[in-house]
Amino acid sequence: MNFSSDNIELFLAVLDRGSFSAAARALRRVPSAVSMGIANMEAELGFALFDRSHREPTPTALALALAPHARLIAGQLKQLQVHAIELSQGLESTLSIGVASDINGTGLLAAVKTLSQRYPLLNIEVLSAPQDDVLHMLHQGRIGVCLAFGGLNINSAEQFHFVGAESLVAMVSPQHPALEGAAGELFLEDLVNVRQIMVASRDLPIGDLRPQVAEAYWRTDSLPMALNMVEAGLGWGNFPLSLAEPLLAQGRLVRLKFKNTKNELRLPMHLIWLKNRPLDKAARELVELMRTAPQES
Repeated sequence: MNFSSDNIELFLAVLDRGSFSAAARALRRVPSAVSMGIANMEAELGFALFDRSHREPTPTALALALAPHARLIAGQLKQLQVHAIELSQGLESTLSIGVASDINGTGLLAAVKTLSQRYPLLNIEVLSAPQDDVLHMLHQGRIGVCLAFGGLNINSAEQFHFVGAESLVAMVSPQHPALEGAAGELFLEDLVNVRQIMVASRDLPIGDLRPQVAEAYWRTDSLPMALNMVEAGLGWGNFPLSLAEPLLAQGRLVRLKFKNTKNELRLPMHLIWLKNRPLDKAARELVELMRTAPQES
C-alpha cells in the first residue's frame, strides 16, 4: 500500500479521537466517509486497523505498531508545508555564514540555534577560515554574511553591525626563552624580535596588522593549531582571551605582563554583509538576534 498524507491523517484522527464520528468532526467529513476510508486502508494492507466489535473502534496491535511512524511522517509533512510557505515568503533555502577562525562564535551559534528552531528545515552552513579568507568568500558570494573583527578602515562595499568585542592578549609557553631573566615582565617592544604565531590566510596578505608585533612570524589557518604551536614553545601569540582562558587557567600558557602598556588589544566583532546583496529573511533575522542579544562590555 502507498500511504498518502490523507490516509495518514485519517488513521491518526480515528486513533487519537477514539471514534469514527469524532474523527469525522475533526476532519469535517461525514462519519460514513471516515469509516469507508479506514475500511479501504485495511483492505489494501490486508489486516485490520481497528476492532469494531465494541461500541467504539479499538486500535489493533498492528495499528499501534504503525502509529509512531505515522506520527513521524505526519509531523514531517506539516514541517514541509510550513517550509514551502516560508520559502514563498522570502526564506532562503540555505543560509551560509562565515566565521573568522580566531573569533569566539558562541553568540553566533546561540542565534543559529534559535533560527534552527524557528525554521527546522532551513539548511544552515557555518564555514570557518582566517579573517581575510572569510571576507574574500563574502565578496565572492560563497557566503551571505560573516562574523569577523572590525577593521581600521571601512569598506564602502560592505555593511556591518557591531555585535560585541573581544580582547586579544599576548601569551606564551611558560618554558619559552623570552621569559628567561625577565622577572615576569617585558617591554612590548621586546617581542619585536621574538617569533610570533599568527592565524592568517595561506594565500592572501594579512589585511589587519594590529595583532602583529614581531617582524618574523609563522602562520597557520587554525586557532587550535596556533595555540598548540605556542604551547610547544615555537613562538608567542596574540589570541582571543575568551578562547585561550582554559589553557591559561591550566598553566599551559601564560599571559605576558608588560612594563610599559596593558596586555590587551580590544577589537570589535562585526556581522558583515555586502550592500549590493541584500540579506534574505533568515540572514536578516540572524543579524537581529545578535544585535539584540546581551553583550559583554
